[in-house]
Amino acid sequence: MNPQETRVIDPILTNVARGYKQASFVGKYLFPAVPVRVSGGQVIEFGKESFLRYNTRRARGAATRRVRFGYEGAPFALEGHRLEGQVAMEDQRDASIVPGIDLGRGAVHQVMRVQGQELEIQQATIATNAALYADDHKVALADEAQWSHDSSKPARQIEDAKEVVRGQIGIEPNTLLLSAKAFKALKQNESLVEKIKYTSRDSITTEILAQLLDVERVVVGSGIFAAAEAAPFADIWGNNAVLAYVPAGADGQTYAPGTGGLNREEPSYGYTYVMEGHPAVEAPYLDRNTVSWIYPCTYERAPVLSGMLAGFLFQDPWAPAEEEEG
Repeated sequence: MNPQETRVIDPILTNVARGYKQASFVGKYLFPAVPVRVSGGQVIEFGKESFLRYNTRRARGAATRRVRFGYEGAPFALEGHRLEGQVAMEDQRDASIVPGIDLGRGAVHQVMRVQGQELEIQQATIATNAALYADDHKVALADEAQWSHDSSKPARQIEDAKEVVRGQIGIEPNTLLLSAKAFKALKQNESLVEKIKYTSRDSITTEILAQLLDVERVVVGSGIFAAAEAAPFADIWGNNAVLAYVPAGADGQTYAPGTGGLNREEPSYGYTYVMEGHPAVEAPYLDRNTVSWIYPCTYERAPVLSGMLAGFLFQDPWAPAEEEEG
């Protein structure tokens, strides 16, 4: 291997060996993407109109009664997020000698990872903000109620929370998003471990949790970030868990209107309004001042709560003191 090959490959292998890899993002399971064609509008909110009893009987010749579902509530405005990846022409030249290395593609992937992380942080900031929840749609766990405590009963707490949501929107929540700390607490909780003791399972997985807690899906937000170069890493989802109703099949992919999939008229805990066609990776251009190829990426989006009482927030399910002792 000549010096040029060594100079290109070593940093890549070093980064992989050190494990600088971001965990998969899960905010999309609470805020599925919905395409819009304008940069601003109003959030479609839903009340009790879907659950009211209507007189649908019509006399001959009489006018047909009408009902409108959903209304335009709080305004939203898409935020323009733009970032460029840079690859020096010298690095691009050196990499071209080694088969299978495409620094341009790698620059785009890195830019998209940063964009995805920023969106995940935005979504987590909204979802874990206790001020956005009604008093009966949140609980700050403490002492023996914390899921990491031996005597806690998280299955019962989650069942009670499901009933609170169902009583407000008529539908049971189907998604449980756990922070890494909340997931750790549930995996080690004695009441849940006892339930699988006599099965062939050695440990509790998200699939097993979904069965034990009777929700369609359980996802774990294990992503971390650093606010600055010298700052320590922190959990994006903190020490929280969010129980919510999100339409079936809403796995974060962008659905085109009119295709039968999710759209902005579908009741949901939240959305991420995304400009159609975004994220958009533009054609690279040569910056002669830095003698580099530039790879721009634009991502207009806005994560929002839909305004329905379709979520429940559990704060502090893991006790930090126990984490330090154990």
